[in-house]
Amino acid sequence: MSYFVFGFYALLLTASCLAAYFNKRTWFLTIFAFTLVSFVLGIIGGTSMLQNVTLLAGLLALAAMVSYAFREFLVAIASNDMAKELRTAPLTAAFGLFVIFTYAIAGIFAPWIAPYGEAEVISTAFAPPDENMLLGADQLGRDMFSRIIYGTRNTVSLALSGTLMAFILGALAGLLAATTGGWFDQMLGRVSDVIMSIPSLIFALLMLSIFGGALATDTTSFSLLFVFAMVTGLLVVVARAESNIMSWVIGLAVLVAAAAGFSAGMLVIFNPSEVILVMVVGVIYAPRVFRLTRAVAGNVVVMDYIEAAKLRGEGKWYLIRREILPNSTAPLVAEFGLEFCFVFLLVAGLSFLGLGIQPPTADWGSMVRENATLISFGDITPLIPAAAIALLTVAVNFVVDWMLHRSSGLKEQ
Repeated sequence: MSYFVFGFYALLLTASCLAAYFNKRTWFLTIFAFTLVSFVLGIIGGTSMLQNVTLLAGLLALAAMVSYAFREFLVAIASNDMAKELRTAPLTAAFGLFVIFTYAIAGIFAPWIAPYGEAEVISTAFAPPDENMLLGADQLGRDMFSRIIYGTRNTVSLALSGTLMAFILGALAGLLAATTGGWFDQMLGRVSDVIMSIPSLIFALLMLSIFGGALATDTTSFSLLFVFAMVTGLLVVVARAESNIMSWVIGLAVLVAAAAGFSAGMLVIFNPSEVILVMVVGVIYAPRVFRLTRAVAGNVVVMDYIEAAKLRGEGKWYLIRREILPNSTAPLVAEFGLEFCFVFLLVAGLSFLGLGIQPPTADWGSMVRENATLISFGDITPLIPAAAIALLTVAVNFVVDWMLHRSSGLKEQ
Protein backbone atom coordinates (compact mmCIF):
# COMPACT_ATOMS: atom_id res chain seq x y z
CA MET A 1 0.00 0.00 0.00
CA SER A 2 2.88 2.36 0.72
CA TYR A 3 4.10 1.93 -2.86
CA PHE A 4 0.66 2.89 -4.13
CA VAL A 5 0.57 6.06 -2.02
CA PHE A 6 4.11 7.04 -3.04
CA GLY A 7 3.41 6.46 -6.73
CA PHE A 8 0.06 8.30 -6.54
CA TYR A 9 1.52 11.51 -5.13
CA ALA A 10 4.70 11.26 -7.23
CA LEU A 11 2.60 11.09 -10.40
CA LEU A 12 0.42 14.06 -9.42
CA LEU A 13 3.37 16.22 -8.38
CA THR A 14 5.28 15.37 -11.54
CA ALA A 15 2.28 16.26 -13.69
CA SER A 16 1.71 19.56 -11.86
CA CYS A 17 5.39 20.52 -12.14
CA LEU A 18 5.41 19.77 -15.87
CA ALA A 19 2.26 21.84 -16.34
CA ALA A 20 3.86 24.75 -14.48
CA TYR A 21 7.12 24.43 -16.44
CA PHE A 22 5.35 24.57 -19.80
CA ASN A 23 3.19 27.48 -18.58
CA LYS A 24 -0.10 25.55 -18.72
CA ARG A 25 -1.77 27.53 -15.97
CA THR A 26 -5.19 25.91 -16.17
CA TRP A 27 -3.76 22.39 -16.10
CA PHE A 28 -1.41 23.29 -13.26
CA LEU A 29 -4.20 24.70 -11.10
CA THR A 30 -6.43 21.71 -11.80
CA ILE A 31 -3.80 19.03 -11.10
CA PHE A 32 -2.34 20.73 -8.04
CA ALA A 33 -5.79 21.41 -6.57
CA PHE A 34 -6.58 17.73 -7.10
CA THR A 35 -3.30 16.87 -5.33
CA LEU A 36 -4.19 18.99 -2.30
CA VAL A 37 -7.71 17.55 -2.12
CA SER A 38 -6.32 14.02 -2.39
CA PHE A 39 -3.84 14.78 0.37
CA VAL A 40 -6.63 15.87 2.74
CA LEU A 41 -8.82 12.89 1.81
CA GLY A 42 -5.85 10.55 2.28
CA ILE A 43 -5.32 11.86 5.81
CA ILE A 44 -9.01 11.41 6.64
CA GLY A 45 -9.75 8.10 4.90
CA GLY A 46 -6.37 6.47 4.46
CA THR A 47 -5.28 4.34 1.52
CA SER A 48 -8.80 3.11 0.72
CA MET A 49 -9.95 6.69 0.20
CA LEU A 50 -7.02 7.33 -2.16
CA GLN A 51 -7.95 4.21 -4.13
CA ASN A 52 -11.50 5.49 -4.51
CA VAL A 53 -10.17 8.90 -5.60
CA THR A 54 -7.94 7.18 -8.15
CA LEU A 55 -10.88 5.18 -9.49
CA LEU A 56 -12.98 8.33 -9.80
CA ALA A 57 -10.15 10.16 -11.56
CA GLY A 58 -9.75 7.22 -13.94
CA LEU A 59 -13.46 7.28 -14.76
CA LEU A 60 -13.31 11.01 -15.43
CA ALA A 61 -10.27 10.54 -17.66
CA LEU A 62 -12.05 7.75 -19.54
CA ALA A 63 -15.13 9.96 -19.98
CA ALA A 64 -12.91 12.77 -21.29
CA MET A 65 -11.24 10.46 -23.82
CA VAL A 66 -14.58 9.09 -25.00
CA SER A 67 -15.93 12.63 -25.32
CA TYR A 68 -12.93 13.76 -27.33
CA ALA A 69 -13.12 10.75 -29.66
CA PHE A 70 -16.87 11.19 -30.17
CA ARG A 71 -16.45 14.90 -30.91
CA GLU A 72 -13.78 14.16 -33.52
CA PHE A 73 -16.08 11.53 -35.04
CA LEU A 74 -18.90 14.06 -35.33
CA VAL A 75 -16.52 16.61 -36.85
CA ALA A 76 -15.42 14.05 -39.46
CA ILE A 77 -18.97 13.19 -40.60
CA ALA A 78 -20.58 16.65 -40.28
CA SER A 79 -20.81 19.36 -42.91
CA ASN A 80 -18.23 22.13 -42.99
CA ASP A 81 -20.33 24.66 -41.08
CA MET A 82 -21.44 22.16 -38.46
CA ALA A 83 -17.93 20.75 -38.14
CA LYS A 84 -16.63 24.24 -37.37
CA GLU A 85 -19.16 24.57 -34.54
CA LEU A 86 -18.48 21.08 -33.19
CA ARG A 87 -14.73 21.62 -33.20
CA THR A 88 -15.13 24.42 -30.65
CA ALA A 89 -17.57 22.48 -28.47
CA PRO A 90 -16.32 21.75 -24.93
CA LEU A 91 -15.77 18.17 -23.84
CA THR A 92 -18.79 18.41 -21.54
CA ALA A 93 -21.05 19.04 -24.54
CA ALA A 94 -19.43 16.18 -26.43
CA PHE A 95 -19.99 13.93 -23.42
CA GLY A 96 -23.65 14.97 -23.33
CA LEU A 97 -24.07 14.22 -27.03
CA PHE A 98 -22.45 10.81 -26.55
CA VAL A 99 -24.78 9.94 -23.66
CA ILE A 100 -27.84 11.07 -25.63
CA PHE A 101 -26.67 9.02 -28.61
CA THR A 102 -26.18 5.96 -26.36
CA TYR A 103 -29.64 6.31 -24.83
CA ALA A 104 -31.19 6.71 -28.26
CA ILE A 105 -29.55 3.53 -29.51
CA ALA A 106 -30.65 1.63 -26.38
CA GLY A 107 -34.23 2.87 -26.73
CA ILE A 108 -34.59 2.23 -30.46
CA PHE A 109 -33.00 -1.20 -30.46
CA ALA A 110 -34.21 -2.33 -27.01
CA PRO A 111 -35.80 -5.62 -28.24
CA TRP A 112 -32.48 -6.63 -29.83
CA ILE A 113 -30.22 -5.43 -27.00
CA ALA A 114 -32.18 -6.79 -24.02
CA PRO A 115 -31.67 -10.53 -23.53
CA TYR A 116 -35.21 -11.01 -22.13
CA GLY A 117 -38.61 -9.36 -22.39
CA GLU A 118 -39.46 -6.50 -20.08
CA ALA A 119 -42.19 -8.51 -18.30
CA GLU A 120 -40.65 -12.00 -18.66
CA VAL A 121 -40.17 -13.86 -15.35
CA ILE A 122 -36.99 -15.91 -15.59
CA SER A 123 -35.87 -16.44 -11.98
CA THR A 124 -36.81 -16.10 -8.34
CA ALA A 125 -37.40 -12.78 -6.59
CA PHE A 126 -34.25 -10.73 -6.00
CA ALA A 127 -31.99 -13.42 -7.46
CA PRO A 128 -28.32 -12.32 -7.46
CA PRO A 129 -26.42 -11.62 -10.69
CA ASP A 130 -25.15 -14.63 -12.61
CA GLU A 131 -24.06 -15.56 -16.13
CA ASN A 132 -27.64 -15.12 -17.40
CA MET A 133 -28.62 -11.98 -15.47
CA LEU A 134 -26.07 -9.18 -15.47
CA LEU A 135 -27.77 -7.20 -12.69
CA GLY A 136 -29.84 -9.92 -11.05
CA ALA A 137 -33.62 -10.13 -10.79
CA ASP A 138 -36.25 -7.77 -9.41
CA GLN A 139 -39.01 -8.46 -6.89
CA LEU A 140 -40.89 -10.69 -9.37
CA GLY A 141 -37.89 -12.49 -10.87
CA ARG A 142 -37.60 -10.36 -14.00
CA ASP A 143 -34.19 -9.50 -15.46
CA MET A 144 -33.15 -6.08 -14.19
CA PHE A 145 -30.79 -5.36 -17.10
CA SER A 146 -33.52 -6.05 -19.66
CA ARG A 147 -36.00 -3.85 -17.81
CA ILE A 148 -33.49 -1.00 -17.62
CA ILE A 149 -32.95 -1.22 -21.38
CA TYR A 150 -36.70 -1.24 -22.03
CA GLY A 151 -37.08 1.56 -19.50
CA THR A 152 -34.92 3.72 -21.76
CA ARG A 153 -37.52 3.42 -24.50
CA ASN A 154 -40.57 3.86 -22.27
CA THR A 155 -39.43 6.63 -19.94
CA VAL A 156 -37.57 8.74 -22.50
CA SER A 157 -40.24 8.37 -25.20
CA LEU A 158 -42.98 9.52 -22.82
CA ALA A 159 -40.90 12.45 -21.59
CA LEU A 160 -40.00 13.43 -25.16
CA SER A 161 -43.64 13.19 -26.30
CA GLY A 162 -44.81 15.31 -23.38
CA THR A 163 -42.12 17.89 -24.07
CA LEU A 164 -43.04 18.04 -27.76
CA MET A 165 -46.73 18.54 -26.97
CA ALA A 166 -45.96 21.25 -24.41
CA PHE A 167 -43.51 22.94 -26.74
CA ILE A 168 -45.74 22.92 -29.81
CA LEU A 169 -48.72 24.34 -27.91
CA GLY A 170 -46.71 26.87 -25.91
CA ALA A 171 -44.54 28.03 -28.81
CA LEU A 172 -47.49 28.46 -31.18
CA ALA A 173 -49.43 30.40 -28.56
CA GLY A 174 -46.43 32.59 -27.74
CA LEU A 175 -45.64 33.40 -31.37
CA LEU A 176 -49.27 34.17 -32.19
CA ALA A 177 -49.71 36.28 -29.05
CA ALA A 178 -46.60 38.34 -29.87
CA THR A 179 -47.76 38.85 -33.46
CA THR A 180 -51.42 39.63 -32.69
CA GLY A 181 -51.14 41.58 -29.43
CA GLY A 182 -54.16 43.25 -27.85
CA TRP A 183 -56.85 41.30 -26.01
CA PHE A 184 -55.70 37.99 -27.52
CA ASP A 185 -52.24 38.41 -26.02
CA GLN A 186 -53.73 39.39 -22.66
CA MET A 187 -56.14 36.43 -22.63
CA LEU A 188 -53.40 33.85 -23.31
CA GLY A 189 -51.17 35.50 -20.73
CA ARG A 190 -53.82 35.26 -18.01
CA VAL A 191 -54.60 31.62 -18.84
CA SER A 192 -50.91 30.74 -18.58
CA ASP A 193 -50.70 32.63 -15.26
CA VAL A 194 -53.54 30.56 -13.83
CA ILE A 195 -51.94 27.24 -14.83
CA MET A 196 -48.47 28.28 -13.64
CA SER A 197 -49.89 29.37 -10.27
CA ILE A 198 -50.72 25.72 -9.46
CA PRO A 199 -47.68 23.70 -8.28
CA SER A 200 -46.80 21.28 -11.07
CA LEU A 201 -46.54 18.17 -8.90
CA ILE A 202 -49.86 18.84 -7.14
CA PHE A 203 -51.55 19.54 -10.47
CA ALA A 204 -50.15 16.35 -11.97
CA LEU A 205 -51.19 14.25 -8.97
CA LEU A 206 -54.71 15.70 -9.12
CA MET A 207 -55.18 15.11 -12.84
CA LEU A 208 -53.71 11.61 -12.77
CA SER A 209 -55.86 10.70 -9.78
CA ILE A 210 -58.93 11.70 -11.79
CA PHE A 211 -58.07 10.44 -15.25
CA GLY A 212 -54.93 8.29 -15.00
CA GLY A 213 -53.96 4.81 -13.87
CA ALA A 214 -56.71 2.20 -13.90
CA LEU A 215 -59.33 4.90 -14.57
CA ALA A 216 -57.87 5.72 -17.99
CA THR A 217 -59.97 4.47 -20.91
CA ASP A 218 -59.65 4.69 -24.67
CA THR A 219 -62.65 7.03 -24.85
CA THR A 220 -61.30 9.43 -22.23
CA SER A 221 -57.83 9.42 -23.74
CA PHE A 222 -59.16 9.99 -27.27
CA SER A 223 -61.37 12.85 -26.08
CA LEU A 224 -58.54 14.62 -24.26
CA LEU A 225 -56.17 14.14 -27.20
CA PHE A 226 -58.80 15.45 -29.59
CA VAL A 227 -59.37 18.57 -27.47
CA PHE A 228 -55.63 19.19 -27.17
CA ALA A 229 -55.14 18.78 -30.92
CA MET A 230 -58.07 21.07 -31.66
CA VAL A 231 -56.76 23.82 -29.39
CA THR A 232 -53.26 23.56 -30.89
CA GLY A 233 -54.55 23.40 -34.45
CA LEU A 234 -56.91 26.30 -33.86
CA LEU A 235 -53.90 28.52 -33.22
CA VAL A 236 -52.54 27.55 -36.64
CA VAL A 237 -55.93 28.21 -38.27
CA VAL A 238 -56.11 31.64 -36.64
CA ALA A 239 -52.65 32.46 -37.98
CA ARG A 240 -53.20 31.10 -41.48
CA ALA A 241 -56.84 31.88 -42.21
CA GLU A 242 -57.72 34.97 -44.18
CA SER A 243 -60.68 37.21 -43.43
CA ASN A 244 -63.06 35.35 -45.79
CA ILE A 245 -65.40 32.66 -44.49
CA MET A 246 -64.25 29.96 -46.94
CA SER A 247 -60.69 29.89 -45.59
CA TRP A 248 -62.05 29.39 -42.07
CA VAL A 249 -64.36 26.58 -43.17
CA ILE A 250 -61.58 24.74 -45.02
CA GLY A 251 -59.15 25.27 -42.14
CA LEU A 252 -61.58 23.95 -39.52
CA ALA A 253 -62.47 20.92 -41.66
CA VAL A 254 -58.81 20.02 -42.10
CA LEU A 255 -58.25 20.63 -38.38
CA VAL A 256 -60.99 18.21 -37.30
CA ALA A 257 -59.64 15.47 -39.57
CA ALA A 258 -56.06 16.05 -38.45
CA ALA A 259 -57.06 16.09 -34.76
CA ALA A 260 -58.93 12.80 -35.13
CA GLY A 261 -55.97 11.20 -36.94
CA PHE A 262 -53.52 12.47 -34.34
CA SER A 263 -55.63 11.15 -31.47
CA ALA A 264 -56.00 7.72 -33.05
CA GLY A 265 -52.28 7.55 -33.82
CA MET A 266 -51.29 8.41 -30.24
CA LEU A 267 -53.53 5.62 -28.92
CA VAL A 268 -51.76 3.19 -31.24
CA ILE A 269 -48.33 4.20 -29.87
CA PHE A 270 -49.24 4.56 -26.17
CA ASN A 271 -51.80 2.94 -23.91
CA PRO A 272 -54.54 5.12 -22.32
CA SER A 273 -52.73 5.68 -19.01
CA GLU A 274 -49.58 6.79 -20.83
CA VAL A 275 -51.61 9.13 -23.03
CA ILE A 276 -53.12 10.76 -19.95
CA LEU A 277 -49.63 11.19 -18.49
CA VAL A 278 -48.35 12.83 -21.67
CA MET A 279 -51.38 15.13 -21.80
CA VAL A 280 -50.99 16.22 -18.18
CA VAL A 281 -47.30 16.95 -18.69
CA GLY A 282 -48.04 18.90 -21.87
CA VAL A 283 -50.62 21.09 -20.13
CA ILE A 284 -48.36 21.73 -17.12
CA TYR A 285 -45.31 22.88 -19.08
CA ALA A 286 -46.95 24.62 -22.05
CA PRO A 287 -47.35 27.93 -20.10
CA ARG A 288 -43.62 27.99 -19.33
CA VAL A 289 -42.83 27.64 -23.02
CA PHE A 290 -45.46 30.28 -23.82
CA ARG A 291 -43.82 32.78 -21.48
CA LEU A 292 -40.37 32.36 -22.97
CA THR A 293 -41.60 32.35 -26.56
CA ARG A 294 -43.74 35.43 -25.96
CA ALA A 295 -40.75 37.27 -24.48
CA VAL A 296 -38.36 36.29 -27.27
CA ALA A 297 -40.86 36.92 -30.07
CA GLY A 298 -41.88 40.23 -28.48
CA ASN A 299 -38.33 41.52 -28.97
CA VAL A 300 -38.37 40.44 -32.61
CA VAL A 301 -41.81 41.85 -33.50
CA VAL A 302 -40.68 45.45 -32.94
CA MET A 303 -37.82 45.19 -35.44
CA ASP A 304 -37.85 47.25 -38.64
CA TYR A 305 -37.91 44.26 -40.97
CA ILE A 306 -41.15 43.08 -39.32
CA GLU A 307 -42.72 46.46 -39.98
CA ALA A 308 -41.50 46.30 -43.57
CA ALA A 309 -43.09 42.86 -44.00
CA LYS A 310 -46.38 44.18 -42.61
CA LEU A 311 -46.29 47.10 -45.05
CA ARG A 312 -45.81 44.59 -47.88
CA GLY A 313 -49.09 43.02 -46.80
CA GLU A 314 -47.68 39.82 -45.36
CA GLY A 315 -50.00 37.84 -43.08
CA LYS A 316 -49.45 36.52 -39.58
CA TRP A 317 -48.42 33.05 -40.72
CA TYR A 318 -45.72 34.45 -42.99
CA LEU A 319 -44.41 36.69 -40.22
CA ILE A 320 -44.28 33.78 -37.77
CA ARG A 321 -42.79 31.26 -40.19
CA ARG A 322 -40.33 33.39 -42.15
CA GLU A 323 -39.42 36.33 -39.93
CA ILE A 324 -39.97 35.70 -36.21
CA LEU A 325 -39.28 31.97 -35.79
CA PRO A 326 -35.90 31.91 -37.62
CA ASN A 327 -34.67 34.73 -35.38
CA SER A 328 -35.88 32.97 -32.21
CA THR A 329 -34.59 29.46 -32.88
CA ALA A 330 -31.52 29.42 -30.62
CA PRO A 331 -33.20 30.26 -27.28
CA LEU A 332 -36.19 28.05 -28.14
CA VAL A 333 -33.97 25.04 -28.85
CA ALA A 334 -32.14 25.58 -25.57
CA GLU A 335 -35.46 25.90 -23.77
CA PHE A 336 -36.58 22.62 -25.33
CA GLY A 337 -33.64 20.86 -23.72
CA LEU A 338 -34.37 22.39 -20.33
CA GLU A 339 -38.06 21.55 -20.54
CA PHE A 340 -37.18 17.97 -21.45
CA CYS A 341 -35.15 17.67 -18.24
CA PHE A 342 -38.05 19.00 -16.15
CA VAL A 343 -40.56 16.73 -17.87
CA PHE A 344 -38.25 13.73 -17.64
CA LEU A 345 -37.79 14.19 -13.89
CA LEU A 346 -41.53 14.74 -13.39
CA VAL A 347 -42.43 11.55 -15.31
CA ALA A 348 -39.88 9.55 -13.32
CA GLY A 349 -41.14 11.05 -10.06
CA LEU A 350 -44.76 10.26 -10.85
CA SER A 351 -43.82 6.70 -11.76
CA PHE A 352 -41.98 6.40 -8.44
CA LEU A 353 -45.20 7.46 -6.68
CA GLY A 354 -47.19 4.88 -8.66
CA LEU A 355 -49.15 7.35 -10.82
CA GLY A 356 -46.95 7.37 -13.91
CA ILE A 357 -46.21 4.48 -16.23
CA GLN A 358 -48.18 1.48 -15.00
CA PRO A 359 -46.82 -2.08 -14.56
CA PRO A 360 -45.78 -4.37 -16.11
CA THR A 361 -44.27 -1.71 -18.41
CA ALA A 362 -40.63 -1.11 -17.48
CA ASP A 363 -39.94 2.37 -16.15
CA TRP A 364 -36.95 3.72 -14.24
CA GLY A 365 -38.99 5.56 -11.61
CA SER A 366 -41.12 2.54 -10.72
CA MET A 367 -38.04 0.28 -10.79
CA VAL A 368 -36.46 2.36 -8.02
CA ARG A 369 -39.61 2.02 -5.90
CA GLU A 370 -40.11 -1.70 -6.54
CA ASN A 371 -36.54 -2.66 -5.62
CA ALA A 372 -35.86 -0.12 -2.87
CA THR A 373 -35.78 -2.84 -0.20
CA LEU A 374 -32.50 -4.14 -1.67
CA ILE A 375 -30.71 -1.05 -0.36
CA SER A 376 -31.27 -2.32 3.19
CA PHE A 377 -29.16 -5.35 2.31
CA GLY A 378 -26.31 -3.34 0.80
CA ASP A 379 -27.35 -3.99 -2.81
CA ILE A 380 -26.98 -0.95 -5.09
CA THR A 381 -29.17 -2.36 -7.88
CA PRO A 382 -32.05 0.13 -7.22
CA LEU A 383 -29.56 2.96 -7.64
CA ILE A 384 -28.81 1.94 -11.25
CA PRO A 385 -32.12 3.24 -12.73
CA ALA A 386 -31.76 6.32 -10.51
CA ALA A 387 -28.26 6.85 -11.91
CA ALA A 388 -29.65 6.43 -15.44
CA ILE A 389 -32.14 9.23 -14.75
CA ALA A 390 -29.44 11.49 -13.33
CA LEU A 391 -26.97 10.77 -16.15
CA LEU A 392 -29.40 11.70 -18.92
CA THR A 393 -30.47 14.85 -17.08
CA VAL A 394 -26.86 15.98 -16.65
CA ALA A 395 -26.02 15.11 -20.27
CA VAL A 396 -28.91 17.16 -21.67
CA ASN A 397 -27.94 20.09 -19.46
CA PHE A 398 -24.37 19.92 -20.77
CA VAL A 399 -25.66 20.22 -24.33
CA VAL A 400 -28.09 23.00 -23.40
CA ASP A 401 -25.31 24.99 -21.71
CA TRP A 402 -23.23 24.77 -24.86
CA MET A 403 -26.15 25.88 -27.04
CA LEU A 404 -26.91 28.80 -24.73
CA HIS A 405 -23.25 29.80 -24.88
CA ARG A 406 -23.33 29.74 -28.69
CA SER A 407 -26.59 31.67 -28.93
CA SER A 408 -25.36 34.33 -26.52
CA GLY A 409 -22.53 35.27 -28.90
CA LEU A 410 -19.81 34.73 -26.29
CA LYS A 411 -16.46 33.49 -27.49
CA GLU A 412 -13.94 31.32 -25.73
CA GLN A 413 -10.89 33.22 -24.57
